[in-house]
Formats: sequence, C-alpha cells, structure tokens
Amino acid sequence: MLIQLKDLLNPDEVRQARARLGAQAPWVDGASTAGSQAVALKHNQQLRQDSEASRWLQALVAGALQRDPLFVAAALPRRVLPALFNRYRAPGDPASGTGDHYGRHVDNAVLRLPAGSNAEWMRGDLSCTLFLSDPANYDGGELVVHHSLGLQAFRLPAGSALLYPASTVHEVRPVTRGERLASFFWVQSLVADDGRRQILFDLDMNLLRLRARHGESAETTALTGVYHNLLRQWSQP
Repeated sequence: MLIQLKDLLNPDEVRQARARLGAQAPWVDGASTAGSQAVALKHNQQLRQDSEASRWLQALVAGALQRDPLFVAAALPRRVLPALFNRYRAPGDPASGTGDHYGRHVDNAVLRLPAGSNAEWMRGDLSCTLFLSDPANYDGGELVVHHSLGLQAFRLPAGSALLYPASTVHEVRPVTRGERLASFFWVQSLVADDGRRQILFDLDMNLLRLRARHGESAETTALTGVYHNLLRQWSQP
C-alpha cells in the first residue's frame, strides 16, 4: 500500500522547516547514523538528532500527522518514531562524481525509541518520506519504491509525503542539480499485516464515499460494524 499524503505541511510550515534546515543547521554525515548493511549505500547528510532544530521540526511533523485523517486511516498508528531530517546535494563539479544518493535497501524491522519513551523498541511497519524541497529546485533525487507491480518513482511537492511498507526495497536516486531536503520516519501500526491494513483502508474510504453520497443509513452503520470488528480481530494494541 503506497499512500500519498498531500499537503501534510502547509506552505508556511514548509518555509519554516526549510529555514531551520539551512546552511546553519547542524548537519552530520548520514553514513554515521546507518547500520552495518546500509553504511556503504548511504551518501547524504542528516540533521543532528539532539539539536534544537531537530526537536522543533519533530514537533512540527508530529502535529501535522495528528491532524491528518488520511494518515490515521492508512497507518492506524500505534507508535511513530520522532522524525529525522536529511539533505541530498548535487556534486559541486558535475564531472567530479555522483551526487548524494541512497542505494537499494530495506529498513530495519525493529527500531529503538528515544530515551524516556514508555517502550524501548518498536516494530517498523511503515516508512514515510516527507518532501520539503520544491521539485523544480533540484534534479534527480527520486524516491524509488520496488514492489510487486514494479518500480514507482516519486518527487512529490514540498509538504507532501509518501507512506509505504517498510518491508519494501527502496532507494533515493542521485541528486544531479540543487538540493533535496526531506523528513523521514517510521510507524508501528495497530495492524502489522500490510494486506489487512489495505482491506481496512479500502473499507474506510468507501464508507466515507457512501456517507457523502447517501448520508448515514442502516447499511453504512452495518459496514462500520464490519470495519471495527475486523480491526478488533487484527489489531495488536
């Protein structure tokens, strides 16, 4: 299930986020935060997690997720790892080598939560990339998701995000011009199985359409009961 969250951040929030991610931001080598498998594949910079800028931006993203009904419907979130932030840049000299990129990889199944959290670990069911740069301001840098139907490449408008299963192979292609800023994070869902989440999401979305077209009825009430009974069976609170 690949879900685009359009305008997760509004234009003013995007401007504020980019201001915090300027040249003065405490960037570190992205490879220093990668695991043993990914370290050779990850060529970017990442915002230092213990910085004031990171904490401010994490609160911004968390607030946006809480107010977005599509995110809640698609992810059925139990836990969300605080957002991280990265940048990919083109080479200073196009002839000098490849721009920043992240090779094909699969995200970790289990993730450590920040100190002070109620639970020390969480399962990574869903990955999410929130685009912060205007696509007109950079070339390359597509987020490519490999799934059963083939490859899909995404360069979404600033403020929009892509939610996708963390189990999928994905990559970020080299940036050949400009700079690509983004946020990324992981979600533990109440429903671990992606196929079951898809069924629940489809049922939820079609219930919304039926109510918009016909209003509340005995049928929509009954189908709402089906939705919640399935959620009771499949959820892992």
